[in-house]
Amino acid sequence: MKRKLLSMVLVSLLTISMLTGCGSKEAVSVAVAGEETQEVEGAAEPSGNLVTLKTVSMFGGTDPNAEVYNRINKEFQETNSNITIEDNSQASDEEWKASIAADFSVGNEPDVLQFFTDANANTIIATDKFVTLDEIKAVYPDYAKDTLPAALKSVTNNDGIQRAVPTTGYWEGLYCNKDLFEQYNVVLPSDWDSLVTAITTFKENGIIPIACSLNNVPHYWIDFLMLYTAGQEGYTQVPAKAPEDWVKGLETFKTLRDLGAFPEDTDTVDDAYICQLFKDKKAAMQLDGSWYLGGIKDTQNTVVIPFPGVENQKAEAGTIVGGMSSGFYITKKAWNDPDKRDAAVKFVMAHTCKDAVQRYWNGNGQAACAVDPIDGMSPLAISGLDYSNAATCFLAPTDSRIDPEAYKVIVAGIVKISMGEMSAENLINDALAINAERAVQ
Repeated sequence: MKRKLLSMVLVSLLTISMLTGCGSKEAVSVAVAGEETQEVEGAAEPSGNLVTLKTVSMFGGTDPNAEVYNRINKEFQETNSNITIEDNSQASDEEWKASIAADFSVGNEPDVLQFFTDANANTIIATDKFVTLDEIKAVYPDYAKDTLPAALKSVTNNDGIQRAVPTTGYWEGLYCNKDLFEQYNVVLPSDWDSLVTAITTFKENGIIPIACSLNNVPHYWIDFLMLYTAGQEGYTQVPAKAPEDWVKGLETFKTLRDLGAFPEDTDTVDDAYICQLFKDKKAAMQLDGSWYLGGIKDTQNTVVIPFPGVENQKAEAGTIVGGMSSGFYITKKAWNDPDKRDAAVKFVMAHTCKDAVQRYWNGNGQAACAVDPIDGMSPLAISGLDYSNAATCFLAPTDSRIDPEAYKVIVAGIVKISMGEMSAENLINDALAINAERAVQ
């Protein structure tokens, strides 16, 4: 889960060696940007026929990486004139996830999909419509050759099988408009007490303390509040009944709301709206991911800091939410078509080679390849790099461990919990019941 363009062009398969006999598969010459031509043993010779490749990714909406994704697609088509890309990328909200699952259930899956690799993928993994990494590498040994082994391991699906190739990882942290803190003589929060002081001071001065849509995207706060109340062990478990610490974590939403931490219309606005509030300096803080960094224009006066914490927290300093949980998949629909197979492999290699990953990463989050250091990083980017480097423990978000339908129940109940209209314990128990039920289906 990502920013400005940095490096040169992507991977492209250019010239094909002569075949010695009908139907044989010999070495195919592969030209990689900035490198010498390499031989890919076992790759089938593409026919050169016109191919339409249907692709879907999460690089849509306001995602800053959409620019990189679209530029690589444009360059890819310029290099591979016989391939036309029909792309339908959108922001990865709950509605989009549901639409992807629906497409797979009715046989309308794309040829290439960039999607989650954690529990969010369980439903579509169960359709058995993806090709495994081992199957692809048996024919294309150079597939994912630039990707670090640890990165590939991190995107192993929950059934223990590797199917996707990642580009970048992510971290989540607290973005702060440092200039607002200086203007109102507020110190950047480092614990619960200083966070409360910041919220109170900004509220008194007409500044929204925390930009957050409880109706649309409360995800980041769900994760950090549960993590810091439960600690690493308690946070990563999937219990049968609501743990006391999870309940306490979600009840903190009401505490924050009672303090006036959120926008008055937090129950109705969407994520794009609250992001703009922060960028326009109408809000002092926003909890978000590393992908958000590239969309911030004031890189001089914005910083990323660790989550301040909660009262009597169990999580140790340096524990953050982050990791790698998405990648590019190739579907069997494409793999079983000789022309689409080659086009799909080229496409994924174009987006996951070192040069492309460098562009996606651009100093933000974690890179799936051994990327080169970047000169001239902004103060904001440096703060993000310092933040992630100082982390002692990266933990995946809650929705990577429980069924998507169960997680939707938690998300849908946050507004009522924040208003004291729903019991956090009952909400969590409802979600865990659904998770257990779907686990045995």
